[in-house]
Amino acid sequence: MSQAVAKPIPIPDEITAPFFDGARGGKLMLQHCTGCGKWSFPVRERCPHCFETKLEWRAASGRGTLYTFAIMHQVMNPGFASAVPYNVSQVDLEEGVRMISNVVGVENAALRVGMKLEAVFEDVGDNVSVPKFRVVAG
Repeated sequence: MSQAVAKPIPIPDEITAPFFDGARGGKLMLQHCTGCGKWSFPVRERCPHCFETKLEWRAASGRGTLYTFAIMHQVMNPGFASAVPYNVSQVDLEEGVRMISNVVGVENAALRVGMKLEAVFEDVGDNVSVPKFRVVAG
């Protein structure tokens, strides 16, 4: 008898806590540089544009465009076996950063580069939520 393996769950730490706290509250939080005014993702200690250390967390719009995607058919981690096939998507956010996530609520065959998307949040356990994206109607 085989036993199901759970998907890995992110473990928030001191640096990523604002991102995951926001996700739990339904907000997509990103770092914003007080020096040059640009957004950054993934989480880092310095602005990737001007190297300033004064980054603050701000709620992003959560809106973006599907830049590209891949459909995963091979089980690379046993925790994802029941989800195959699933998409791994790159989303260009309005704030100018690119995020890797999944597009949910639509068949993989319907995915098209350039689709307008918005963030939704999935509870994955242990008080952790992660951003996913859905197609914006209209």
